Amino acid sequence: METAALNPVELEIARNRLESISEEVGTALIQTSYSPNIKDRRDCSAGIYGPDGMLISQAEHIPLHLGLMPTMIKNALATYGADRLVEGDVLITNNPYLGGSHLPDMCVITPVFWQDELIAVVANMAHHVDVGGITPGSMATHATEIFQEGVRVPPVKLFSQGTLRQELLSVMLANIRTQDKTRGDIMAQVAANRLGERRIHELLEEWGAERFAQSTHALVGYAARRTRAAIEQLPDGTGTFTDSLEHDGNQQRDVAITVTVEVSGDELFVDFIATDDQVDGAVNCSWAVTEGCVAYVIKLLTDPTLPSNAGLMEPISVTTREGSLVAAKFPAPVANGNIQTSQRIVDALLGAFHEFAPEQVPAASSGSMSIMTIGGFDETTGQYFSYVETYGGGQGAMPDQDGASAIHTHMTNTRNTPCEVIEREYPLRVEAYQIAENTGGDGRYRGGDGLIRHLTLTRGKAQVVAGTSRVTTAPWGLAGGADGKPGSVIRHGPDGDEHRESMTRFEVQAGEGITIQTAGGGGYGSSPAAE
Repeated sequence: METAALNPVELEIARNRLESISEEVGTALIQTSYSPNIKDRRDCSAGIYGPDGMLISQAEHIPLHLGLMPTMIKNALATYGADRLVEGDVLITNNPYLGGSHLPDMCVITPVFWQDELIAVVANMAHHVDVGGITPGSMATHATEIFQEGVRVPPVKLFSQGTLRQELLSVMLANIRTQDKTRGDIMAQVAANRLGERRIHELLEEWGAERFAQSTHALVGYAARRTRAAIEQLPDGTGTFTDSLEHDGNQQRDVAITVTVEVSGDELFVDFIATDDQVDGAVNCSWAVTEGCVAYVIKLLTDPTLPSNAGLMEPISVTTREGSLVAAKFPAPVANGNIQTSQRIVDALLGAFHEFAPEQVPAASSGSMSIMTIGGFDETTGQYFSYVETYGGGQGAMPDQDGASAIHTHMTNTRNTPCEVIEREYPLRVEAYQIAENTGGDGRYRGGDGLIRHLTLTRGKAQVVAGTSRVTTAPWGLAGGADGKPGSVIRHGPDGDEHRESMTRFEVQAGEGITIQTAGGGGYGSSPAAE
């Protein structure tokens, strides 16, 4: 359709009103969810989409979710058939091969009708603490196929004309350990979308359907113009860079991510074809994750205020190879693809940009979301428990300032779980939670330090999965800055401390525990003392 001319004031009003609805949906989900992973850590995202899945607005939540959700929403609507939806329907899916991330990230999609016409879609995504599979927390590093990672849900109606399909929900929950929390979190997702639906109806009462459509398309065009202008500020050039994962989930070995980026005028071309093939372990990711990383990096390097809607990717072309690590195909396991691989995709992109635009690129950050899951059956409560948390690390130093310490970087943007919440919700005791001093790389500007968390199981037994990276490698420094210090994983057992691989799993008994130390960020520039 033709884009109506909105003057700058009208455009800004439309942008803020639509973004505020997305923010309110996310806030409602956080405030009504059951699990600490959503209500405390805020591992969720929300947005508004057009009837065909065109991204209209997003809340400022998790870059990884926000980058891949447009692909997932569009494919989910196309797969199910938007023409089959009626008022009161709600879809649910977690299928990574439609553009999702991994199975714990359940996406709830609510169509918005106005005068019997599908006007928009409200959607949110949240990481559930368990969706079945071979380990509690559903984040096994050693899975060799998607079936081992949990229940996979194609786009199906969770609600039909306003009525919960109880039998479908029962089938899902029968495959999940933490049934009460999962059911509560799913219902919170549904309720949050209903709030977004009401807010859009309020907007439609004021604007009407035609003005709503005109405004959304005008915002997409505005974002495309802004993005083209931002890309044009980068120097023209081409760069190629290879960075590697150090572990494939089953064994310690290098798995290369190779990317070529080219800036030509106001367009960006990104090519991942030379990346290694998908692997047997759970570090593969969908092409939508890869595209989300590209969207994030262009905002990082140019203008973080670029609007997050469909226009952002209009001047950007991303090429991947089906069956590769960064565009995995069925039945590749993907649980840790966003935890590990998305962060390394960002590192590879930054390395490529540094070859022709060095003044915009920071040193490498800690390089992993560093996830820990601890779960089992608690005999005291008579219920399964699943503790899930990702940990911050050192931020890479920038050309003009130090990196921050113990912070989530790049594709993750969650909070931490307070120590008091951990000890209240789970049979765990927090022995230490502190900054890992002097782990950031030296330089004119210093990389941020990583963090240390030491947990002990207080009763019973549990399975632990600790997935981190930069244990045998280090986040690289730039322009003479030193590399950050690597991380570590330690199992505290009856026979003493045991250093483990970066992607590890084991059982613990009461009194035993684990420590993760995340890597420090790389430094930037030669330190004054070395000059």
